[in-house]
Amino acid sequence: MYFLTGWPRRLLCPLKSEEEPFHVQPSSQRFYFAVLSETQLSVWFSRPSVLIVSYIESAKASSQFGFYQQAEWKQDDSMIAVAIHEPYVPSLLLPHTRPHCVCVYRGSRGVKVTPGYKEEQCAPALSLEMKRPIDLEAPITSMQSLQEDLLVSTADGYLHILHWDGVSNGRKAISLCSVPFSLDLQSARGGLCLDLKGVYIRDMTYCVTLDGFAVVLDDGRLGFITPLANRITADQLQGVWAADVTDGTCVAVNNKYRLVTFGCASGSVLVYSIDTTTGSMQLSHKLELTPKHYPDVCNKTGAVKLIRWSPDYSVAMVTWECGGLSLWSVFGAHLICTLGEDFAYRSDGTKKDPINISSMCWGAEGYHLWVITSREETELVENMEEAPPQTQQAGILQFNFIKSALTVNPCTSNQEQVLLHGEDRLYLTCGDPTQLPSGSSESPHPHNLPHGGEGSPTHHPSPNSTSQGLSTLLGYKHWHVVQIHSTYLESNWPIRFAAIDTAGQCIAVAGRRGFAHYCMSTRKWKLFGNITQEQNMTVTGGLVWWNGFVVVACYNFIDRQEELRLYLRSSNLDNTFSSVTKLHSDTLLLNVFRDMIILFRADCSICLYSMERRHDGPNPSASVELLQEVSMSRYIPHPALVVSVTLTSVRTETGITLKAPQQACMADSIILNLAGQLIMLQRDRSGPQLQEKVPLPFCPPVVLAQYVENVWTTCRSNRKKRHLLEALWLSCGEAGMKVWLPLFPRDHRKPHSFLSRRIMLPFHINIYPLAVLFEDALVLGASNETVVYDSLQVERKGRESLEGLFPYCTVERTSQIYLHHILRQLLVRNLGEQALLLAQSCAALPYFPHVMELMVHVVLEEEATSREPIPDPLLPTVAKFITEFPLFLQTIVHCARKTEFALWNYLFAAVGNPKDLFEECLMAQDLDTAASYLIILQNMEVPAVSRQHATLLFNTALEQGKWDLCRHMIRFLKAIGSGEMETPPPTPTTQEPSSTGGFEFFRNRSISLSQSADSIAAGKFNLQKTFSMPSGPSAKGWSKDSDCAENMYIDMMLRRHARHLLEHVRLKELGCFSAQLGFELIGWLCHERTRVARVDDFVMALKCLHKDFLWPFPVTPAGSISSPFKNGHRRTVLSQHLLKSQSADSLLNSDMDTVPPQAAARNSNHTWLDRLGALGPTEPTEMDTALSHGGPQTQEAFLSPLTNKTEECSIGSATDLTETSSMVDGDWTMVDENFSALSLTHSELEHISMELANKGPHKSQVQLRYLLHVFMEAGCLEWCVVIGLILREATVIKQVVNFLDSPEVPHETVQSVRSGLLGVEAWASTDCLGYKPFLNLIRPQLQKLIETSVEQIQPEAFLPGASNSKLAEPQPGGPSAEDSRGPALLGLALPLEPPRGLGTEDGGVPEEQEEQAVDEGVYDCTLS
Repeated sequence: MYFLTGWPRRLLCPLKSEEEPFHVQPSSQRFYFAVLSETQLSVWFSRPSVLIVSYIESAKASSQFGFYQQAEWKQDDSMIAVAIHEPYVPSLLLPHTRPHCVCVYRGSRGVKVTPGYKEEQCAPALSLEMKRPIDLEAPITSMQSLQEDLLVSTADGYLHILHWDGVSNGRKAISLCSVPFSLDLQSARGGLCLDLKGVYIRDMTYCVTLDGFAVVLDDGRLGFITPLANRITADQLQGVWAADVTDGTCVAVNNKYRLVTFGCASGSVLVYSIDTTTGSMQLSHKLELTPKHYPDVCNKTGAVKLIRWSPDYSVAMVTWECGGLSLWSVFGAHLICTLGEDFAYRSDGTKKDPINISSMCWGAEGYHLWVITSREETELVENMEEAPPQTQQAGILQFNFIKSALTVNPCTSNQEQVLLHGEDRLYLTCGDPTQLPSGSSESPHPHNLPHGGEGSPTHHPSPNSTSQGLSTLLGYKHWHVVQIHSTYLESNWPIRFAAIDTAGQCIAVAGRRGFAHYCMSTRKWKLFGNITQEQNMTVTGGLVWWNGFVVVACYNFIDRQEELRLYLRSSNLDNTFSSVTKLHSDTLLLNVFRDMIILFRADCSICLYSMERRHDGPNPSASVELLQEVSMSRYIPHPALVVSVTLTSVRTETGITLKAPQQACMADSIILNLAGQLIMLQRDRSGPQLQEKVPLPFCPPVVLAQYVENVWTTCRSNRKKRHLLEALWLSCGEAGMKVWLPLFPRDHRKPHSFLSRRIMLPFHINIYPLAVLFEDALVLGASNETVVYDSLQVERKGRESLEGLFPYCTVERTSQIYLHHILRQLLVRNLGEQALLLAQSCAALPYFPHVMELMVHVVLEEEATSREPIPDPLLPTVAKFITEFPLFLQTIVHCARKTEFALWNYLFAAVGNPKDLFEECLMAQDLDTAASYLIILQNMEVPAVSRQHATLLFNTALEQGKWDLCRHMIRFLKAIGSGEMETPPPTPTTQEPSSTGGFEFFRNRSISLSQSADSIAAGKFNLQKTFSMPSGPSAKGWSKDSDCAENMYIDMMLRRHARHLLEHVRLKELGCFSAQLGFELIGWLCHERTRVARVDDFVMALKCLHKDFLWPFPVTPAGSISSPFKNGHRRTVLSQHLLKSQSADSLLNSDMDTVPPQAAARNSNHTWLDRLGALGPTEPTEMDTALSHGGPQTQEAFLSPLTNKTEECSIGSATDLTETSSMVDGDWTMVDENFSALSLTHSELEHISMELANKGPHKSQVQLRYLLHVFMEAGCLEWCVVIGLILREATVIKQVVNFLDSPEVPHETVQSVRSGLLGVEAWASTDCLGYKPFLNLIRPQLQKLIETSVEQIQPEAFLPGASNSKLAEPQPGGPSAEDSRGPALLGLALPLEPPRGLGTEDGGVPEEQEEQAVDEGVYDCTLS
């Protein structure tokens, strides 16, 4: 409601060095402030805050009369009464004629200025003179100004009634002992109930709406004195007193809500209301600091010293004897306190002394709080500027506030925006959604429209951020700040009303005279062109937007007439473009509902008008017609008590059905907030309805709720969310919020006659509500935050500056979900059917899963931690309720993971056995949720049960390719095996660092890809780390850990899954499996070479590979056999122009520890190569998200081909970020740059295009080449032939056929390859002619294979020792002797035995290194 902003300001008083101000008293309009010191009376102006006049008592007079004590203004600001310590009241005259006016006027000199206009713009020069002293013969304790009289209480127990003019009627004195006090005003309890002998009034305040005086007696008792007649006389006063209170210290009254607040010595504030029937004082609520929020200070504040209500009576400021300030709303919502957090502690943790206040008061419209600190405090915050200490002293602090527009202009029809206004600026919540983080609660809502950036001319820096650096700390909590036009502020400060339209595009403000409006899209203000028109009107009842018009209830000074005006927003602001309707009485409030306007007038009547927009002229116009007038004088004792008036379609029971949403369009009810009591007047439909055009009368009012501060309703309708849109939302201060919810029969059934059609549900929220987003089930608000700037703290002469004493205050936007509160309240009342309807209507909200979790969590915490047994627990009902939604399993496990372990038994006793829930997750294929249940089972069950369920989940995750989950399960199973059951391993979201990454394979060997005739084309590859199963020294291979049963068990499951994949020809998944889980693929294939690694059907395998790798079947172009490219001898020329190489160091540095392999299972078409480029190691997951959403992607690292066999090739890394998602485009861009050097003929170009058409995706090519390399290493020659066929690499077929002559190759393998090739040739002849050219190319090899006689191989060759030398003798022209220990098929110089951890690296790099595998070109790559 009210929020502190910035630092307090310091006003310097030119006083005597030995005197300090100790009292400040505002005038009735709060434009002038009387400041007292011991012998000086100063009058300050509000804006600018300057000293106008000062009256200094002479030494003779001060010795005669004494020192000043307190002051009181006359109602018309013409006189000040000052009490002194001696029993006299000097009455000082304040002339209202302003003889010397210093005027600064800006504007046209030809304009005729209305009387009094110039004086409004300046601080007037006033003079003070003493009128006369009055001797009251006793010390004065309190003073209260009335219209014509001054009430003074003295310490002798008398109440003096003085006339301000001091001439007529003299004065009257009433003894307190003669006033009868009782508990109420009923005659049966009348009489003297209190012994008031020797008792006097310590403090008193007059309440206009209660027509009486609230008093605090010197013995601490509280009372309320009511005059029984118009005149205050001794025999016409009656008093009531509050029972059981004897520690009262001070008093203040709230005229709008008819509340009397008393401060107590205990530190709490008691708020009383006066019962209208009996007249007794009834305790309404208390304002007190709770130990929950202020455990250290709630009992150390001392007695309440001062209570001050804001000018609009919406908040109360309290201070205590021990210091500090605290702000509360009317009904006890706590807003601000300076006794804790940054107000009380410095950044180093040391405690500050609380600010001690001797006097305070609110400024005009509540934008400032004027505070006079005690003498010690004043010395502490003394001015640090270089000035003579005798004349410059810090006396007054000014705290700055901004407040909600609801405090003075409670229009509820458009309150889906939060609008705050300070003295010179406005704060709006319609920020730019593009600047909001995706996780914020407000981002998915369409209510925050983009209106200008931070650099726009109207986006002034808000108090939220003192610099651009701090603005990033606040995230989406920024406000859109609009500076009010300075020209309008100069003559019309303070701003009294502000309104915003439904779309959040237009704002209107009204000050002392006239009004102005602002457009967010144009960022321009519109002011009256004629200054006289502006100054001839003042807004009285508020202003509101309707259909492009500003609706204003104003008073016309020229005609002395109350008027209702509508100004068109798009036209100039001038009376000629307005529609004027004359009113018969002063308007206090107005509101709009659809095309109707409702006015509440000073004669306690309500008027309904219809508005119509017309287009009969060059500019649209509006016509206003009176529909109905309703007198409320019987129900409203005083017009100032009406806080808000609303026209709404909300009704109690008549006609509420699911079939009639159109009735929401009708204005059926009037809702009034009468001093916190919400009353509703409905249409009377019981009588005959003769004419439809005549509006129906209203029934007598019905009370809906008590202690209401704000009301929200909407005129929109939505059939899917009728519960939320047709509800009434109430803010009730300390009690939180209430919603008056409609109850609809389900499936159009007839409702039960005994059931109510609406229900009032209370719920607590943690923020102060300022707006309700109806469809989004959100409450918007604001909160004060503080920033400590110890660096700005300057110490001079041992004193601190204000910046060091006070934190910088900012206002932040807040929001809160309330749906779970309503659902819970409905379930408590056995209205589960209604709760289900409401929840289903909101199930599409992005935070609906969070709502479900909150509901379970809150109920669980309350019931499981209750010390007493709960007869009817709610948790089983809540559990049954959420089973209606598919989020049930996730909700339960997420709630359990966020709850203490001690509460799990209670939770799962209500929702079901976690083992059953785990199995449900597996059946629903929700593996991530099942993994979360595994953590629950690990803590609640024995290890055997955990291992059993973990194995089930591991196998399912393997089958579905959930590699991330598989890694976690491997670690989980190993932890179970090693006995680490007490501390379950946390589930990491990022990858564990590995020093070796996926490069151990390349570090342990050198790869030489040499060919005699043809070069293999270059391939790209990308590198990624392995996860969870590092190789080399960091983690021993699983086979070496044979002593660990768990490792053997895991290895067995992995081998079984690999066998399953290979049996079903799922090579792509096999490669993913190896890469992601670090499986030793080559070593496993060596063992399975004669078993599952055989190929039974070459044609079927070839078809599967085409389908799996998205590889197109080849087509045959005309003349393809005679193409010069048929032998591929010119491909090297192309390749060397396509790719550029870089050093191996850059490859290792940029790609070594970069990308996590989390996307392998996301898209089957982008498994190994999805993690493109070099991400920084600090943000792998963010880049994953960006890539999956088509964000900036990176290129793969390139292997550069060489044209000369003798040259060495380094592996390069092209990791520049690029916007292109297709690598083919990038390749051909390079081709185009050097295309002129190729000198290709037309037939060659045609052949190139056909070759590209017959090739699959580049990633698939890289993956296939890597698999070819792996199968070569393992000696699986059949698979080498199949992959060579699909790649159409004649050299591969040639070398495999040559190698089949080796005696080490089994006869079955030779037969399999021969029959397979023959089967492929037969299939190609009938079904796929595109393979014929290639088969013709390898015809010599096939013929050789058929003719060759096969020698028998001894069985000893396939023992484990013999299998190491599996391929051939080293070639004469091969690499060095070190590399020639093994065979050199395809020129691969490989060690005899697959190194330990090779599978890990095979597995870790394959997907990235599959891109690096054999391609056309000469390779001799060594990484060290």
